[in-house]
Amino acid sequence: MELNYQIISDDEIELCRELCNELMIFQKSKAFITPELFDNMNFDTRMVPSIKNALHNYIVIVKDGERPVAYVYSNISPKEAYSTDFAAFFDLSSVRNKNVGCLSQFYIKEEYRQYGIGSKLFNMSMNWLKEFEDIEDYFIFVSNGNINALEFYKHKGFSVSHDILDGFITVLRSK
Repeated sequence: MELNYQIISDDEIELCRELCNELMIFQKSKAFITPELFDNMNFDTRMVPSIKNALHNYIVIVKDGERPVAYVYSNISPKEAYSTDFAAFFDLSSVRNKNVGCLSQFYIKEEYRQYGIGSKLFNMSMNWLKEFEDIEDYFIFVSNGNINALEFYKHKGFSVSHDILDGFITVLRSK
């Protein structure tokens, strides 16, 4: 295994297409509450719009040789970006500042889990998010059924805030 962690620019996100689409399939496979909501979620409907709407983006891709095997995408966005036609992800009045930090997407191919890749990507993302002095609120949204991810983030200091869409997504928060 020859792992290489590479921070990529917004212009290079195409490198994440396959991994992002795998993430959506993985999330649907775990979901027990309205899994059909994932049918229209993919790289073009989730990652591309999020990157375009964010103020700042941070994307790290992990390759084994030349093969992409994991990625993390975090962003700084106006809090209003999280009140959409799809859902209100949190009570906007509970956030004092105008922008929030979000660890938005995180995926590791199954055969690469348990090698510390997740912790390294999580730490890289949190260190980047904390560079923004005006950000006090950090969010992670975990799809239902993804118990391992939920426990991972709780172990890393995030707490469950609430559920949205009748339990489809669990909102985790850290201040």
